[in-house]
Amino acid sequence: MGWTPLILEMKDKNVLIVGAGEVGERRARRFLEAGANVIINSRRSSDKLQNMGAILKPRNDLSNCVKWADVVVTASADSKVNQKVANLSKEKLINRADIPEKGNLIVPSAFFIGDVQISIFTQKKSPLMAKELRKRIQNVIKKEDILQLELQHFTRKLLKDKLKDQKKRRDYLYQILKDEKIKEHLKKGELEQAQTYVVKLIEDNKL
Repeated sequence: MGWTPLILEMKDKNVLIVGAGEVGERRARRFLEAGANVIINSRRSSDKLQNMGAILKPRNDLSNCVKWADVVVTASADSKVNQKVANLSKEKLINRADIPEKGNLIVPSAFFIGDVQISIFTQKKSPLMAKELRKRIQNVIKKEDILQLELQHFTRKLLKDKLKDQKKRRDYLYQILKDEKIKEHLKKGELEQAQTYVVKLIEDNKL
């Protein structure tokens, strides 16, 4: 099995979506939200995607569109078109939404909880289970977990100015994670109070 998860920086990258059905629109929306330039190669496209910045190009301009693209997505209902695009794409990153195993890029089910992005890939076995697992994960991660993330980020910045030893910084961050008073603040949604408490701990050298 050669697949491994990666996070790609897509801002200002060029993405070609071939096909404007449900899958094509979903892929286009995700790349647009990430700041990519998106061309949709199809006879039609939703007004919403075009309002987001997607450009609609006709099928007879397919070769030039592929040359322009950094990432190609084949999501057409026409298998011959998808294969033609795959042949033109050569060594480009290509997401074969029609036949995932024939491409070299997977676009997994993904969602945000606060600033935490979570992706689920079921090895192409069950998109339905990916949705079900997403629901379960969303039920497990609580608001105080997201606030703890913000507090850890806040504390890391403070400690970087005071401690050069990375191991000591990690140990202190672990103490913050386990501190019962901090947990109480975060359960009540009191991020600012938790930050004030952390600052005092650092100033008093009680960490």
